[in-house]
Amino acid sequence: MLTQPLLEKLSQLKLSAFRSAFEDQLQNPQYAELSFEERLGLLVDIEITRRTNHRLHHRIHSARFPLQATLEDLDLSAGRGIKRAQVLQLAQGDWVRRHLNVLVLGATGTGKTYLSCALGRAACEAEFNVRYLRTSRLLQSLELAQADGSYPQLLRSLARTHLLIFDDWLRDPLSRSQAKDRLEILDDRYGRTATLVATQVPVSEWHARIPDPTLADSVLDRLIHNAFRLNLSGDSMRKVHSPLLNNDN
Repeated sequence: MLTQPLLEKLSQLKLSAFRSAFEDQLQNPQYAELSFEERLGLLVDIEITRRTNHRLHHRIHSARFPLQATLEDLDLSAGRGIKRAQVLQLAQGDWVRRHLNVLVLGATGTGKTYLSCALGRAACEAEFNVRYLRTSRLLQSLELAQADGSYPQLLRSLARTHLLIFDDWLRDPLSRSQAKDRLEILDDRYGRTATLVATQVPVSEWHARIPDPTLADSVLDRLIHNAFRLNLSGDSMRKVHSPLLNNDN
């Protein structure tokens, strides 16, 4: 029979979903009622779906989100301070395609990280590659890269990422060398890729947290003028979801 050699060739071509679905067709007599083109179309659709899901899983895994956040689970009630229409528009990913930025602002605990990860996941679903970074750990990585000579490679990697998410942006004031590193990254990305910044620090205070006024002007110029702003408000979500909130003990 030609079936087994055909199955082996499908495996050699790494058409695993196609092969599995084809075996199902061989075992189910109902498929005999379909034309050759219909059966082939079903097999191709299954293989494409499997590959699409695999690529999405890979993008989400590579992004290194700290939370499994989705827009479906996002609290968009009036008390959160954000407009549902704006969030849903951003979820389409056109801002990433246009190389624009998003600033997610709000006090500690208002859900900035969750919203950032949800928008990042939406970008992954729109077939963009994404990378989430805690700013403090990025600064550590930059210092290590300068020490071991991999600094240029790290900058190139960050520059190629369609969407870069900086969480805890400017939580701590920068040194001059850290500000220069930050400007290097933003300079490579400006007009070519998109950046999302999540921070509890109001934009009006950013300039004071960068020691060199010229560097501060340059950093802000590359971020804020082409950025959508989402200002979160309300109680801390950690407080709202605390298991002790309604504990009478």
